[in-house]
Amino acid sequence: MKHTMRSASARSVSVLAALAAGALLLSGCGGTAAGSQPSGGSTGDAQVTVYSADGLADWYKPTFDDFTKSTGIKVNYVESGSGEVVSRAEKEKSNPQADVLVTLPPFIQQADQNGLLAPSGVDTSAIAATDKAANGHYVSLVDNYFAMIRGTAASPKPDTWKDLLSTDYKGKIQYSTPGQAGDGTAMMVLLEQVLGKQGAMDYFKSLQPNNVGPSSSTGKLGPKVSKGELSVANSDVQMALQSISADKSAYEVFFPKGDDGKRTTVSLPYDIGLASNAPHADNAKKLMAYLLSKEVQSTVSSKAFGIPVRNDVTPSDANYAALKKVMDGVTVAQPNWDSVLGSLNNDLAAYNAATGQ
Repeated sequence: MKHTMRSASARSVSVLAALAAGALLLSGCGGTAAGSQPSGGSTGDAQVTVYSADGLADWYKPTFDDFTKSTGIKVNYVESGSGEVVSRAEKEKSNPQADVLVTLPPFIQQADQNGLLAPSGVDTSAIAATDKAANGHYVSLVDNYFAMIRGTAASPKPDTWKDLLSTDYKGKIQYSTPGQAGDGTAMMVLLEQVLGKQGAMDYFKSLQPNNVGPSSSTGKLGPKVSKGELSVANSDVQMALQSISADKSAYEVFFPKGDDGKRTTVSLPYDIGLASNAPHADNAKKLMAYLLSKEVQSTVSSKAFGIPVRNDVTPSDANYAALKKVMDGVTVAQPNWDSVLGSLNNDLAAYNAATGQ
């Protein structure tokens, strides 16, 4: 699918179920409690600590276990929201605890801008230049796309952005907050791509009567849609399909049509980088190389509905076929995430003014 989608647009691909006992679990693109400690803690130097945005647990768990069996290096895993990954690392800057950061754009760019990332030297030659930073500070780990979800029992069933403004959905729509959650930020970026910046803010204002209210967590919205508490929420393709498959969630992925009748989304990869002054930098580099290896990348779709980032990996499993089907006919926009970050504060101010949040 990756190669098929790249041919469909200029750049078509680069945005937790429970871990094992003892792992830290906080669902959605929300926040980890400030005092939470890494799960699976280990003493000594044979360890590496990963701070990651949620969504990849079903891939991480067996992969981290295999890495530990192969190297003897224990992986301590801390899961939180996309923005929280960077916020936590920033708070610990004088005494770094994380070795590896995994988050969504534009938060990975924010981490780099704030001096939280360092070049890893890991071989990324099989990954397209558009999927990695020119300075070597981060690279896409798993490709993904923004999406919306609608309850399978929702009636009427929305199909366009305009449909979501109907009074039929009063109090039945919720989306994660831009600036806090990666998927929520992607929703704002997508609407700016489709409607223009002012048009996007006008849309958010019109949508507000139907919006339940702010949410720092995307992952917490899926269960509400599945239970029928909400009709529509935002999500991303990987997380939604994984929940539908693993949790039998009663919702479906959709991409609302614009006024031109086209369905559009934005690429939303999970990006990975070596933390600056990582306490276990050598172990971190080994883990990054392992996660980006051809063998491990070949398991991303089958284990977690993710899309491999290597050009030499094209899976043939059923999950990959499902991903291709979902993305059929969808135009993928590729934002300049550095530019998005540069205007993010102004955009968020405009969003807050438009919604009163």
